Amino acid sequence: MAGLAACGGDDDKGSAAPPAAAGVDGVDDGSELTLWTRAPLELQAKALVDAYNASHKNQVKLTIVPNDDYVAKVGAAAGSGDLPDLFAADIVYVPNWAKAGLFADLTDSIAKLPYADKINQAHLTAGTFENKKYVLPFVLDLSVMFWNKDLYKAAGLDPEKGPTTLKEFKDQALAIQKLNKPGVSGTFFGGNCGGCNIFTWFPMVWASGEDVMNPEGTKSLLNGTAAKEVYSTWHDLQAAGAIAPGSKEETGATWVAGFQQGKVGVMPYPATLLSTADKTVKVGVTPIPGVNGGGSTFVGGDGIGVSKDSKKSQQAWNFLAWMMSEKGQVDVLAKNGTSVARSDLVNNQYTAKDPRVALINEVAGRPESKVPVAINCQQAFNAPGSPWVTLIRNQVYGDGSSLEKDNDAITQVLGQQ
Repeated sequence: MAGLAACGGDDDKGSAAPPAAAGVDGVDDGSELTLWTRAPLELQAKALVDAYNASHKNQVKLTIVPNDDYVAKVGAAAGSGDLPDLFAADIVYVPNWAKAGLFADLTDSIAKLPYADKINQAHLTAGTFENKKYVLPFVLDLSVMFWNKDLYKAAGLDPEKGPTTLKEFKDQALAIQKLNKPGVSGTFFGGNCGGCNIFTWFPMVWASGEDVMNPEGTKSLLNGTAAKEVYSTWHDLQAAGAIAPGSKEETGATWVAGFQQGKVGVMPYPATLLSTADKTVKVGVTPIPGVNGGGSTFVGGDGIGVSKDSKKSQQAWNFLAWMMSEKGQVDVLAKNGTSVARSDLVNNQYTAKDPRVALINEVAGRPESKVPVAINCQQAFNAPGSPWVTLIRNQVYGDGSSLEKDNDAITQVLGQQ
């Protein structure tokens, strides 16, 4: 599901073996290309491939792989030399696979694009290893703050203004709770979901001007001043009964359901689900705020690159160059309600119809919006019962006294060789 995020890692060994660099637009000579992507991106992938095939001699054959099978399928194909010409990867796996040599080096090709400096930097950074770039953004999955305008109006809040600080988030959630509407709560979060909360809580730290790890991804900084404010905010909301029932057991499978049903006032949320939420709720959107303001997002989603096994690298680049063009970004992705991956295309004919989408696009390009990278990210943050999940639960549902111990436990996992 959208919004179950993790940071990237690079625990594999090796380095990419690039083919000859393609030209600005690559080659469109009627070649057949293969592309793999995981099932959650089926809608966007099909739209891009259909539009490309309709306008090019080259033809891309798309294979949709079940999400739970994708990593194993890519690993097996990499080992046997049978990777497709192009394949997308959850941005959390991109650093691993770039270091392992699964992608071809796109550094020179990307540099030739006239808008290279406008491409989403968080995704480019995640796909950079030893100063070489291996992927472009395929689909962005961003975290933002949603609020229910009808519930805000009922609570005497301005329905057009969401929270701009953590305190405002807490105060507004408490105001919704005080409505005492049956089945309605101030807010919600996945209290047993590590991925949900790096997706939505890390941006609160980044927006405050602090970080969650050291640059090497080997030491946790989740005992910092801003992080403590995040924990106390959620602890206070829990103590006040403003977090909807079921949060303590929520593993991520249904963490957005309450808001979609109009039963939650305000909460951090996956931006990709705006169109779905809009069907049942009047939704307000704002960046995830920090302690004293600011705004950030977790820049999740998938990157895409040319595989090490492709014999048609210049034809594959033709697809990637077109995908990053205005035709691919605006006429396909923006038209279908997906965030663009170029800052110079944030304001387009489709976002002009919905300022919320324009805002989502804009926050994705902010320097405080990031993709964290760590060697042992999965074990430290995402795995069931991870030390991050333990920290969250002790801070929200306990007395918070174990913060240093729990933070050290995360560092211990991050630093493992």
